[in-house]
Amino acid sequence: MNLTLKNLYDDFRDPKTIRALAELIHQESEGLERPVNIMEVCGGHTHTIMKYGLKQLLPEKIRFIHGPGCPVCIMPKERIDHAYILARQPDVILVTLGDMIKVPGSRGSLQQARSEGADVRFVYSPLDALKIARENPGKSVIFFAIGFETTTPMTAALIRRAEDLGVKNLLYHINHVTVPEVMRELIDSRDEHIDSYNNRIDAFIGPSHVSVIAGAKIYREFPERYGRPVVVSGFEPVDVMEGVLMLVRQFTQGRRELEIQYKRSVTMEGNLAAQRQIDEVFEKRGLFKWRGLGNIPHSALKLLEAYAHLDAEKVYAEILPVEEIEDHKLCICGDILRGMAEPTECQVFGTACTPSKPLGSCMVSSEGACAAYYKYGDLLK
Repeated sequence: MNLTLKNLYDDFRDPKTIRALAELIHQESEGLERPVNIMEVCGGHTHTIMKYGLKQLLPEKIRFIHGPGCPVCIMPKERIDHAYILARQPDVILVTLGDMIKVPGSRGSLQQARSEGADVRFVYSPLDALKIARENPGKSVIFFAIGFETTTPMTAALIRRAEDLGVKNLLYHINHVTVPEVMRELIDSRDEHIDSYNNRIDAFIGPSHVSVIAGAKIYREFPERYGRPVVVSGFEPVDVMEGVLMLVRQFTQGRRELEIQYKRSVTMEGNLAAQRQIDEVFEKRGLFKWRGLGNIPHSALKLLEAYAHLDAEKVYAEILPVEEIEDHKLCICGDILRGMAEPTECQVFGTACTPSKPLGSCMVSSEGACAAYYKYGDLLK
């Protein structure tokens, strides 16, 4: 028998296994003294939960909070405006990953910029930007890099590869963010504009793709310092349900630990070669603004000074605005990203704000919580 892609995930979507895990969660949750609020940090988990109706399978004592783990959703308008402005410069080709094209900034989206004549291209891999740069030596190609720890090594590889090949017309606008800092912020920090996050987070489901690179070790502080257990889980429905079961058992057994459900790919130390590659090119930023969450210290990366000549933020500093921009007044993406509200609590959800006409970033991205609720909402009770 030839192995196909379907063979690799079929068992992890098996309805009988999902229902069996749901039954075990029901049994285990009878020992809970109070409801448990679990934040799934990543939008990929949110989509699995909504697509497979996992919320409806769980007891009332288990509640999901949808976290900020969508790199497009957390991108502030200021950064999107940078991309829009750069794309409209003469002899510039702006390159980025798929969903970023549709996200509206204060001046418009990259999709609009392209309709107005700008050369904006989306790619499936950062290395495609190298091909575009080599095919267009008379133009400046700017890669608008986004993503968590998962995609950062690919950007680092792109930068090193372009340097090795002597490609001089490829620049970078770096928007890579990191997960632990925002988790920490959600628990114990205070934004200067918000009195309190009033968080209700009891536990986290950690994103497995991030952990493949960075290792599960990046979550150690949450059970040890904050008493919040973390289970690093895969993205298939069986993975998520087993991750929930592992968390519930921690509560009923009085444990607060870091555990790995997705042992198929995640280790405690992660991919050390990829981590070295990142460290050779990037360093931490002092501050980075997350949409809806404000400025979070050390939560993003920037190019090392040795690569400053490739940094589009520095090369084009004179034309890139630095003023902060408020989000749409009716949009509650900020509260959703903080786990303080669900998409259906937003007064413009599904009416003025839809995937075809998004007001907020949680609706525009395919990984956004609002998009998941809109797409799979008919599964809700």
